Amino acid sequence: MRIITGKYKGRHFDIPRSFKARPTTDFAKENIFNVINGYVDMEGAQALDLFAGTGSISLELLSRGCAPVVSVEMDRDHASFIRECMTKLDTKDNILIRGDVFRFIKSCKQQYDLIFADPPYALPTLATIPQLILSKGMLRPGGLLVFEHGKHNDFSDVPGFIEHRAYGSVNFSLFRATSGGALVSSAPAE
Repeated sequence: MRIITGKYKGRHFDIPRSFKARPTTDFAKENIFNVINGYVDMEGAQALDLFAGTGSISLELLSRGCAPVVSVEMDRDHASFIRECMTKLDTKDNILIRGDVFRFIKSCKQQYDLIFADPPYALPTLATIPQLILSKGMLRPGGLLVFEHGKHNDFSDVPGFIEHRAYGSVNFSLFRATSGGALVSSAPAE
């Protein structure tokens, strides 16, 4: 696993073979971050990485200037691996929460500029996650939710949906909140 760009560009971390998590491919990660740049100024943005897995997205967010980055991961070994990666980078800008994402969402009072959610594709409640996050008001006005999912999911009817991107077998749906707290469904001007 490597960090693609930013202040930690090129840093590599070896993922233990025993891990069940599937990190987002470098190809998909590079492309979706190029899209995110069109929506969010990452420098100083407060970011949330749900279902953090190996920490690949959290590391990329930190490298690109997001601070703080909150990483939520339930698996003990994965959370420990994320902590080790952050220690190797000597960063204090990561807040690691080892716990259930759904409990975190239910109790969350914080708003974020950018939320990245990458649940296991086979999760039975996967289809409920975007609406759950958006209805909870976890996005700041103008904030962006990036939701990674399999090719069989379609979120275009969820309020706040702005676009879908596919890179190989990796799919992303993007959602946005507006300044009035209502959701918006338009892409940025190109």
